[in-house]
Amino acid sequence: MESQKDERLWRMAKKRASFKRNLYGYIIIVAFLWAIWWIGTGRETGFKGTPWPIWVMLGWGIALGFQYFNAYNGNTRDLAEEEYEKLKKQ
Repeated sequence: MESQKDERLWRMAKKRASFKRNLYGYIIIVAFLWAIWWIGTGRETGFKGTPWPIWVMLGWGIALGFQYFNAYNGNTRDLAEEEYEKLKKQ
């Protein structure tokens, strides 16, 4: 039983570390894309129209949101185990 808990904690730790790595990459790359946009056209046009880096931010940001939920909240096995324990106590 103890090894199962350690294995589960190890999986959770790997998911969280992977999320953090992806978040840091997201921040760096999105900042770089905004800098490219600003240097290329942003200074001339201001914020008229939709800047193209916003689409990268939205798409990748949604994916990061799902990854965050999976890493920090979305362990369905734990939820099922909790419900099982509740039913067992009744």
